[in-house]
Formats: sequence, structure tokens, C-alpha cells
Amino acid sequence: MLDNLKSIAGKQPDILRFNRGLERETLRVDSSGQLAVTPHPGFLGSKLCHPMITTDFSESQLELITPVQQSVSDALNQLNDIHRFIYSGLDGEILWPASMPCTLPPSNEIPLAQYGSSNLAKLKTTYRSGLGYRYGRTMQTICAIHYNFSFPDNFWPVLATYEESSENIDDFRTRRYFDLMRNFRRLSWLPTYLFGASPALSDSFITGRQHNLQRLNDQTWFLPEATSLRNGGLGYQSDTQSGLINICYNTADDYIRTLAESICTEYTPYRDLQQDVPGIIQVNTSILQSEAEFYTTIRAKRVTSGGLNLLQALRKDGVEYIEVRLLDINPYAPLGIDARTIHFMDTLILYCLLTPSPVHDDYLCKAVNDNMQVVVQHGRGDVYLDDRGKQISLKTWGEAVLKDLAQVAAVLDAESASGEHGNAVTEQLRKLVNTGETPASRMLDALQGKTFQDYAMELAHRYQTHFLDQPLNREELESFKEMADKSRVEQAHREAVTELPFPDYIADMHKDYQDLMENPAV
Repeated sequence: MLDNLKSIAGKQPDILRFNRGLERETLRVDSSGQLAVTPHPGFLGSKLCHPMITTDFSESQLELITPVQQSVSDALNQLNDIHRFIYSGLDGEILWPASMPCTLPPSNEIPLAQYGSSNLAKLKTTYRSGLGYRYGRTMQTICAIHYNFSFPDNFWPVLATYEESSENIDDFRTRRYFDLMRNFRRLSWLPTYLFGASPALSDSFITGRQHNLQRLNDQTWFLPEATSLRNGGLGYQSDTQSGLINICYNTADDYIRTLAESICTEYTPYRDLQQDVPGIIQVNTSILQSEAEFYTTIRAKRVTSGGLNLLQALRKDGVEYIEVRLLDINPYAPLGIDARTIHFMDTLILYCLLTPSPVHDDYLCKAVNDNMQVVVQHGRGDVYLDDRGKQISLKTWGEAVLKDLAQVAAVLDAESASGEHGNAVTEQLRKLVNTGETPASRMLDALQGKTFQDYAMELAHRYQTHFLDQPLNREELESFKEMADKSRVEQAHREAVTELPFPDYIADMHKDYQDLMENPAV
């Protein structure tokens, strides 16, 4: 594995210049730290059509998206500029700096994101309405960092040559991305331990819900050994999904087929949701409304075009990039993520590609999920994990992986004097040696004598000052204003087009997924 990597990098140094994009979710809150229930600020443009600033579940939940960059610093600078623009016009509101939400109103008062009158806009809002009915609007206010990653196009023919593959390059790329994703899923517990930053939450998040949390103070609940409650049963884990579906990462065809089956298989409790509510409140009554509802640590992606849904595009052209979805917002970084995290994730992703990837049978799939939940709730304790049937301590397994990662990092750093990948791995090793250096431990230490709400607001005000102290210059501001204006024009153009009635539009979508399920690729 390492010899191949050295050979590849030695012959073509630019072959390891990765493509990356960042997505950062954050809540808008008012000056008292309550969820802002105001509409999406108009100066930001159309959330349906803006390429960098949109919303996720709620009107109150911004999603900031960077263009694809090869440089880590360029990606972070772009994300920084988006924050600067938002703060240039955010009147009386502030951005929440953590994954777990601020003090929330009753669930039915959390506003759904509204995108306009086109069918695509209605679909987006209907999908979010369905999420609200299925899981509750409160859960949807959790925020995360999504890390989009791909290897450059010239990487794949070289790797195929070293591996003596005779496959079509698109097929080879897709197969190897699925090898990567299986390994990443098997090791998902490691970045969850290292970067988990949600061991505590405010009491408004769990009002009326069953839980196993302990009281930290009169407004804050926690688990003493937790790393990332966002990735656990109170966050983006669905008992319905875990009990009814088993999305298979062994091949692209398996992945597409099992997702399509979940989107086409009716689930009686979701059908019953529709009975007493007028109108269309969800996209369908199936286990999943679409592939976007599949909650997992990593997903196969590609840019869609020509009216294809994601699964159709994956079947037609294969995997273009991967989306890592397990990262908590880093409350100690103004942007929610920093360069060290990115350099470590790049090293881990490359390692997952170059390491032999076992097929995931039922036992291994269960171990993947069980290991993740052990680390979510007890990862900073003395825990053992299941490594293909062998019980091994988190520290022992983690140190073995990091030892291998150090070798990968050395190759990535060979063309640079900065040593950023090796430094990132070394920093994570310190977290294994001393759990007190993890973000989760740092947060719990800081919460001694403070509520989660008050502490997060302290950080929010600090970062507000950080961004306001670096105002955009005239050229930068005009560029963002032009982007906002263009997005509004594009939305108006979409809404001027005559379209199918919305129920027919949804029915046609369902037919596409039905075809994927009934006609597997050969």
C-alpha cells in the first residue's frame, strides 16, 4: 500500500492534490440566544438558487457552501468570506457555534424552510415537512460540518495501472470509492472520538423525549463519557432506519438498489401520518422520502444534471465524490472546522482507499453501528470495540491506525516543508493518550459552573467580533451582492415556467425510483 503511494506521488506530485468542499450548518439566534424565527434574511439572496448560502431544515438554519477547492487554505478562506458577508447584514442576530442547538421554542414553532412556488421549491419544503413529522422538528435543528472530497481525475488511471486493473476508468473509480467508504464506515468511531464535540445539550432539546442523559446543571444535560451526542440516538440516528433498512456499500449496484427499495417501500406509521392532515405533508409514505434522508457517516455523491435524481446519476456515471457527514461543529474554531481537521481527514480518507477493504456482511455491518454508538456514549471511557470479531480497546486500535496514518501523512508532506498532515496525525495521537484533550472533554471542563446555553453564547459573541473585525472590502461586498441578485433572478425565472401539477411531479419522481428498484443494472 505505502510503496504504491510513494511511487504514485514520486512520479506525479500533483496527483495527490485533492478536491474538497465544505458545508457548514449554523442556527441564527437572537440577542438572548433564542432561536430566531425570522425569515431567511433577504440580503442573502434566494436560498433555492444561491450557490453558497442556503438553508437546511429551517428558515433559521443557514447552510454555507464553499466551491470546490484544491487548497485547504482556499477552502477555509472562502468559508471565512461567506461568514463575513453574512455578518455584514445580520441585524441583531448571531450565529450559533455548536452542533447541538440553542434554546428552542416548541417544535411546531420551529419554521420550515420555504423555497418558493416552483415544483423544486415545493419539493424541498415538503421533504422538510416530512422530516418534521417523522422525527420532530427539534432534531432537525442539529448542525454539522459536511466534508466533500474527491481525488483529481488524473489520479485514477495511475492507480488503475499500479493495481493492474483492466476496468473502464469510471467503473474502477466507483468500485474503489466504495472500497474507501466501507473502510471509512468501519473506522468511523475514530474521527467521532477525535472530533466529537457534543457531549452536552440544553434541556429544551429533550423536552418530552426519553433519554439516558444526566443533569449537569439546571439547564444542561450530558453523558460523562460521551463524545458526540449528535451522532447518537438523540441526534441523527433513526430507529426506524436502523430497524428496517440495510444500505449495502459492497458495490454501487447494491447501494443504489437498497436505497431505491427503501424509497419505494411503504411504512405504515408514515402512511398513518397523512390520514388526519390535509395536503401533502411528506414526499411519500415510504421508509425514506429520498436518498437525502439516509442518515449515515459517509455517502456516495455526484453532481446531477438532465433531470436525473442522484441514484440515476450514480448508476449512469458512477461516483464523483464522497460526502463525510459525521463531523460535529468544532466550537473552538470560528468557522466550525480548522485546517488540522481537514489535513487529518484527507490522510484518513487516503488510508481508507489504499487499505484492503473487507466486504461488509451482516456481522460487520452490525459491528460498525455498535462501535459507533459505544464511542458516541462512552468513547472517553475505557471501552472495547469489535474489530471483525476481535475485542480491542479503543486506545489500542486507534494507536495502530494512527501509526499507519503517520506513514501516509509522510508521503503527503513529502512535497511540502510544512508537515501539516504529520502534525495533524500527531495532534490526534495526543487525544488518544489524553482524553482530556478531545473537544468533548474541553467542553465539559468549560461547562463547570455554566450552562451549555450560556457557554455557547460566549463563544458566539467572540466569533461575531472575530468576523465583524474583518469587514469585506468594496469589491468583495459587491461580488456577494451580485451573487445574491443573480440568485433572485434565477428563482424568478424558475417560477415563470409552466410546470406539471405538484402531485404529478412527485408521482413521476416515484416512478424513477421504482424503475431503479425493479430494473437492477446488469
